[in-house]
Amino acid sequence: MKISFVIPAHNEEKMIKACLASVFKEITRSKEGRTFLVPFESEVVVVDNASTDRTREEALKFPDVTVVRENLKGLVYARRAGWVATSGDIVANVDADTMLPEGWLSTVVSEFAKDKNLVALSGPYLYYDISAFERALVKAFYFFGWLIHLFTHFVLNKGAMLQGGNFCLRRDAWERAGGFDTTISFYGEDTDVARRISKQGKVLWTWSLPMYTSGRRLRKEGVLKTGFTYALNFFFISMTGRPATKEYSDIRIDA
Repeated sequence: MKISFVIPAHNEEKMIKACLASVFKEITRSKEGRTFLVPFESEVVVVDNASTDRTREEALKFPDVTVVRENLKGLVYARRAGWVATSGDIVANVDADTMLPEGWLSTVVSEFAKDKNLVALSGPYLYYDISAFERALVKAFYFFGWLIHLFTHFVLNKGAMLQGGNFCLRRDAWERAGGFDTTISFYGEDTDVARRISKQGKVLWTWSLPMYTSGRRLRKEGVLKTGFTYALNFFFISMTGRPATKEYSDIRIDA
């Protein structure tokens, strides 16, 4: 099994170092621990998505990183460019403001190894830099979204649930599904992936695959507004195949 990490990064010079450090730490820990019944290879690709800062230079400080340039700005363009640049049969889509916790890779490898029908795997975000009250609101939104997912997926047979920035795809299944839809700019891109790849096999959302991430968007836009926007687009993509929201803001750590 080969795991390819794809990390889109637009002007992320302040965040990319911590992200990459966590990825390589988890790769090293997992391989040295020898806990896998299935051996795996890995590769890490950072997509410099039209950055105007030192994102590329910061990423290249890690000797085992490949950096590719995508001049068409947009998250889905970047995910697509990373996909093309990698060769793994499992592609882990990780955002530049995230950090892998211990055991993340072990869960990914074991889940895909034990179930050949599994085509996509995802889990929740753990926001490390927001208040306890805000984290409680996020958990409530996740639980509400999970209930909607259960209804739409198992009752209406429409789509599934994936968390953008914390999801893995089986390459052959996603290629059969048609790949990334670049007409979707930001909101709903993960739901679109889940909706289309679910027709190729099993999509698993598990609380056992958390990912640390920055709450900078929540702090800037507010938990309620952000949660409502994501929920609205989850519903629209699941029901119609198109997002309700096209406009979005780039929010960086110093914004």
